[in-house]
Amino acid sequence: MSAGRPSEGAGCINWWGFSPSRDLISAGPVRHEGEVNVLLAGSGDPRHILKTVSGLRDEDVLNVWLFENNMEVVARQMLLLYIALTPQDMMGLNEKTEMFLELFGNSVIRSPTDETMKRAAAQLLLHVSDIPEADVHPCFNTSLLKFKERDELARIFKSWMPHSSSSIAPLSISKAWDYRVRKHLGTRYDAKKGCFDWDLTMKLHEKGCSVINKHQYVRWRESGLAFELREGVYQISNPSLLSSRVFSQRGDRMALRGYWGDIVSSPYLAFGIETEDKSLLKTQNGHHMKTAQDISYANVQELFQSLSRRQECQATPQSSTEGERPSTNSEQNSVAVRDLMRLKGVSVNFLPLDSLQKLAEKRKYANFYNIIHFSASCVHHLGPTIRQIAAPDAVLIVELAKYILDLNKEQEAGFAERVSVMCQEAGFQPCSEAKSDDLHAVFEPRKDK
Repeated sequence: MSAGRPSEGAGCINWWGFSPSRDLISAGPVRHEGEVNVLLAGSGDPRHILKTVSGLRDEDVLNVWLFENNMEVVARQMLLLYIALTPQDMMGLNEKTEMFLELFGNSVIRSPTDETMKRAAAQLLLHVSDIPEADVHPCFNTSLLKFKERDELARIFKSWMPHSSSSIAPLSISKAWDYRVRKHLGTRYDAKKGCFDWDLTMKLHEKGCSVINKHQYVRWRESGLAFELREGVYQISNPSLLSSRVFSQRGDRMALRGYWGDIVSSPYLAFGIETEDKSLLKTQNGHHMKTAQDISYANVQELFQSLSRRQECQATPQSSTEGERPSTNSEQNSVAVRDLMRLKGVSVNFLPLDSLQKLAEKRKYANFYNIIHFSASCVHHLGPTIRQIAAPDAVLIVELAKYILDLNKEQEAGFAERVSVMCQEAGFQPCSEAKSDDLHAVFEPRKDK
């Protein structure tokens, strides 16, 4: 039985990943020590970055190189990192966790979250519009992006904070969400709750995600509201989940703005289905006492606490009276990118959209990356050039299709087999000593004779 049209449920843009967060440094047969260079291809969100930072030792150095397929996802990665790195004296731990999850997984958000997002967008706009200086924040290195890509980021951030005088009516994400659900379910739309229940109980629960609560999952499937963490009105569209998709119609290509991400698997997968705190997984009479929302909250809050412990001591942020231009209303009570928390030995570098095939052309990246992670949506980029940029002891991790619910068991197995073939053709071999699971396939460079 299929509850929808194949491939439509996952969408064409990854706003979040289809697997839980992973400490990538510990993903191979042995833990990488010292300075580690990590390439993340299509991760869709910063879950792996946050989890890997939480596992760093004091002497470790983590350099992340981030590749995404489009600039809307790059902009959202920057937004979520901005929230995560906001100093706690500017945003308390509970408030930060709530706002992060709202922006991460909700189609509609509360007014305070919308104001925070607009202030963040204003600061990120300033960051990408300025020529990088020596004082650039190490977790927001956009100097490798092309000028047109930085211009596109600026356009996106501006669109997140429209002026009230604008004559263009904002797009309703609620209508865009309903459009996707109707297209996905087709004639089954009138029986949508039965379809939602089938996907939850016969797919997600059967795959080990029984902690995902029926009420919360159905609410998300109907409206895109995954995390309802506070009493309040969730009615403002989350613009960071809107993007354009190009369609062909009668030979013409036209871009339509809407919600083109996942409407089936859910944002609970990233932070909400695994936890080291076993008390959160307790059951009573066969039912979980906590939900995936509860676990997401606890996990994200713990990750943010790890960031604070890794924070470097910083000089007092400069104020506008020290030679800077006065701030506008949207920038008041916000933090400049350079004044966000700096994490000891951690950097994040944003790569151009065409970079995966070009990295091998630069001598700097030859045998450079110790860990390479590909999302399920990016496997088509796997090729011999990836082998050229992998260090001799590198680990290649590829996300599998376990939680892409529109695929049946045969298609899921076929995807894993195709990944294995592609990796071996690219010069890698299965890593027999790595911890294997059905979420990721782990490979190592083949030792050519």
